[in-house]
Amino acid sequence: MRLERALCALVLLSLVGGCTSDEKKPEFTDPAQSASAAPAGAAPAWTEPTAYTYKLIRGCDANAPLGTYQATVTGGVISAAERVDAPVASPAPSAEVDLGPVTGEEGEEIEVPTLAELVEMAQTASEDGAEVATEFSLDDGHPTKVTINVTDTAAGAECWIVDDYKV
Repeated sequence: MRLERALCALVLLSLVGGCTSDEKKPEFTDPAQSASAAPAGAAPAWTEPTAYTYKLIRGCDANAPLGTYQATVTGGVISAAERVDAPVASPAPSAEVDLGPVTGEEGEEIEVPTLAELVEMAQTASEDGAEVATEFSLDDGHPTKVTINVTDTAAGAECWIVDDYKV
């Protein structure tokens, strides 16, 4: 009886496995592999330190970023984040409507993630079918750029560039 159940389970798994689509899903490259398993020239494994600072540049065009933020992480959470590329403007007290960004550009404020949250965001987007590209520092393995595109066009990509990372 046990053998029959095992054979039935094997046959069922074979049938179910044969019904899958050949559509290729995007892959997320995880630098957390052991250094010995990583190919030559690959980023080393990175573990998020409990305290560090970095600059986050949002936007895929380095000449016209949508926002630049200085972030401080303490105890594994963002303890300070400040937009450093534009003054924070507020509407006049008499304004009755939300006028959007003062510059008229796309540049809404974001909640700055920790680097671990940025990597997690890329992994989740990849699992959900987005096109994801992640780059890591060859020195210590921290993420240096994440690009996520959930559209069918290159113009739909969102990019986050990490700069001035200091532990």
